[in-house]
Amino acid sequence: MKKSIGLHPLPFPAPVWVVGTYDGEGRPDMMTAAWAGVCCSEPPCVSVSVRPSRHTYDNIILNECFSVNLPTARYVRETDYFGLVSGRDRDKIEKSGLSVKKGRLINAPVIREFPLVMECRLIRQVEIGSHTEFIGEILDIRAEEGMLDSDGAVDSEKAGFFVLFSGYRGIDSLVGDPYSVGKELV
Repeated sequence: MKKSIGLHPLPFPAPVWVVGTYDGEGRPDMMTAAWAGVCCSEPPCVSVSVRPSRHTYDNIILNECFSVNLPTARYVRETDYFGLVSGRDRDKIEKSGLSVKKGRLINAPVIREFPLVMECRLIRQVEIGSHTEFIGEILDIRAEEGMLDSDGAVDSEKAGFFVLFSGYRGIDSLVGDPYSVGKELV
């Protein structure tokens, strides 16, 4: 029998992404986001939900774009830090010791040390209550070659990504092949 566990936003694993933007003075800002995910395949889009009080909120509206940087467990400390303080008050990049460069296709910073980055153009925003969901069309995805398998796809075990689920947790192992494991029931 299932028991009610109450209403809260994280009863399941959530991605840990770092959203990159520039502010009105051209300073890079990074925000850790777990209220995020893939939201469309044609065109390929992702969404990130941001509170209107956050510096990143204003930056996304200003530039109409954002980057999504996927950290590895090696950078869990820096990733957590990006969600603890505001870029209005301090230079989070300098304090983290990481480095950024401007995206190739958009006016948003990307973190050099993180192995995967998506450059996104804002196509829609939806007010949902405490957060606004920003939907970005993915214009480019770049990944470090060392995390790719022989077919050029991201190998999750090589990547070292982590999720938020009762703390930060690594992505351990494959439990089934999508679009395949269920075929025995067809």
